[in-house]
Amino acid sequence: MNAHEPKTRSRAGGRSARRIQRSTRDFAMLPGLTNRLPLCEVMDGDHVDKIDNASMHILENVGVVFRDPIALEDWRKAGAKVVGERVYLDRGLVRSLISTIPSDFTYYARNPANNVRLGGRHSVFVPMTGAPYLRDLDDVRRNPTLDDLAMFHKLSHMSPALHSTAHHIVEPYDHPISQRHLRITYSSIKHSDKMFMGMTTSPKNAEDVMDMCAILFGEEFLETHPVTTGNCNGNSPLVWDETMLGAMRAFCRRNQPVLCSPFVLGGANTPASVPATVAQLNAEALSALAYTQVIRKGAPAIYGHYLSTVSMRSGAPMAGTPEISLMNFMIGQMARFYDVPWRTSNTLGGAKTFDAQAGYESATTLSAVMHAGANYIWHSAGWNEAGMHCSVAKFVVDAEQCAMAYRMAEGPKWHDFDEALAAIPEVGPGGHYLGHPHTQENFQTAYFMPELFDNNSIEQWVVDGSKEITQRALEHARKLLGDYEEPALDQAKNEALLDYIARREREIPAAEALNQDY
Repeated sequence: MNAHEPKTRSRAGGRSARRIQRSTRDFAMLPGLTNRLPLCEVMDGDHVDKIDNASMHILENVGVVFRDPIALEDWRKAGAKVVGERVYLDRGLVRSLISTIPSDFTYYARNPANNVRLGGRHSVFVPMTGAPYLRDLDDVRRNPTLDDLAMFHKLSHMSPALHSTAHHIVEPYDHPISQRHLRITYSSIKHSDKMFMGMTTSPKNAEDVMDMCAILFGEEFLETHPVTTGNCNGNSPLVWDETMLGAMRAFCRRNQPVLCSPFVLGGANTPASVPATVAQLNAEALSALAYTQVIRKGAPAIYGHYLSTVSMRSGAPMAGTPEISLMNFMIGQMARFYDVPWRTSNTLGGAKTFDAQAGYESATTLSAVMHAGANYIWHSAGWNEAGMHCSVAKFVVDAEQCAMAYRMAEGPKWHDFDEALAAIPEVGPGGHYLGHPHTQENFQTAYFMPELFDNNSIEQWVVDGSKEITQRALEHARKLLGDYEEPALDQAKNEALLDYIARREREIPAAEALNQDY
């Protein structure tokens, strides 16, 4: 039996009602998305060339700072001009290096049914990460714990449209920072059999993640199979630091993909111009993508970014703005121009609660991301307050929104067109289709029926308790968690992972957190 399939064995206690409900629910992960929507391309060929030429000019004449002696020596050996910490990259060298990045590849999960393809038209939804606070099952904003992280990994596991558990969806404050990456990685592995992300908070932490992946999958398997993803953020403008570059080497040497992600705050660390911002971001991403191939030729890598625009009134980052959508369209075109997979951020919200602002911001970005043709669609569930908290209510609603976007991106289904068309003369003028055999056979799949939106009459809504979306979402999350069943993990591998964690926690003093560079 697939670990996602609801089991029907009898249970002790008063759980028969839940068992009956579960027998009608399907938590199986949707296959990786093949996006059939027309791509929105806001630049013509001349504009693409203009961005490319501007980015190459930046790389050749302004240069990029690599604050890392190993990377500087690597670049010297690769033939780049290095002056101090600044690396000047010839466009021919950049083009040659990025040409060896795979245009698509397959991620392997511990449950083979959850393997997914990435690149070209193939996309995945990944939940948010990095929130220092959460809004919990009571909608209370507070510091998260390891149990809260496990809760989000369980919700990720039970959300069909989410293809990953990510990693530290929320920061577990009840565990030392220096050892936290071990418990975060184990939680991702233990509570789901989907793919997961790996921590890059230091080079050694990244090595620990690689070692844990080797325990789970086998060292030789990693050499030829992507199983996790690291994220390496650049310091815009035009700086890559030792922490990120060291983590990048840890992943690339083991043939594991990294997101090469400039951290863009439009108007603050980029010019106050959409095209110029994209030109700078493109140069930053290309410099990191090229370095992945200096580390290991042919290693999978993903053109990344984090996009926000900055309010010129307050300096605060904004979400859901038109410029963010435009930049996503443009970056998608540039990634396709270089024939590399690309990452974006999805349902971002700046609102402080799960209110209409959060919904509008998230929906605007989700629509743009789908029409931009993004591949690795990160921060797809839970993000609010500019990433300062992950909301349980928003998490489950965002996950359903991803399922709706998935359905839209599949395109029209033509398999029963003739049968449906034949119903028209049978019903005739003035009739209705509710009782027609074709409707009876197809009503559950013909149109997406959201569980978390209320479309009943006002009278029925009042009878049901006048519940708004946050209350309905939190009740839904509790039901999901009540139905959760942990996917079996091989006992020997589980013990080996726990032994590794115990050894590394003995080797890493908790107080070391004060001295590590994060």
